Amino acid sequence: MTDAVTEELRRALGALDVEAVRRTYWEQNESVWLERWLPGPLVERLVADVERVRPTMHRNYIPKHKKGGSVSYYALIEQAPAIVALYRAPEFREFLSAVTGQTLLLCPDSDPHACALYFYTEPGDHIGFHYDTSYYRSARYTVLVGLVERSSSRLVCQLYKGVPGRPPVEVSLKTDPGTFILFNGDKLWHAITPLGAGEERVSLTMEFVVDPTMSPFKRFVSNMKDSIAYFGFRSVFGGRPAGKPALSR
Repeated sequence: MTDAVTEELRRALGALDVEAVRRTYWEQNESVWLERWLPGPLVERLVADVERVRPTMHRNYIPKHKKGGSVSYYALIEQAPAIVALYRAPEFREFLSAVTGQTLLLCPDSDPHACALYFYTEPGDHIGFHYDTSYYRSARYTVLVGLVERSSSRLVCQLYKGVPGRPPVEVSLKTDPGTFILFNGDKLWHAITPLGAGEERVSLTMEFVVDPTMSPFKRFVSNMKDSIAYFGFRSVFGGRPAGKPALSR
């Protein structure tokens, strides 16, 4: 599985003008998106993982902020080999590092949010405006990949929010399968608009950091947030056996 994912990723990277992506990323205050960038065969592998882990989805509802389902990194490590292979691919991190100008590292396996799936499957599923706040001792960089898109929902982003002398610019993005979005989590103000009846949307999120350490207090705060807003207490605090390898297929 890892070899197939790596081959398809290399093909996608080989067709990309990385310098142009880097320029756009900085022009847009550390955010960039590529529509339908990942190749079809790779997307198919990722979507197969979506269906494999769908039964483990944890749904949650926070009034006036969030409604939807999530699958944590713990479950992905056990059951989603293509997703984990993409997240861990050195070539992928090298590309992200070239764009951001930072040497990016994986989040620890103990972080349930390091790599996760978001399911929008019921009418009204959404998430309100927020930053991907970093609790690490460095900035946290987010990659979003569209996998299932049969909806009128949109990823709405406000570029330049809080930047002196720059009025915010709102952008509405359709996250079609293979669409790639990269941003500095502390800089992009973003939301997902409500899902309509009979619609479905599933996206993959991957987090990368410069410094993968976190104070014990902030780890507790981060885990509490993930328990309440995303994965449930049993998943987050039950965790995964240390050192257990990812599923290989």
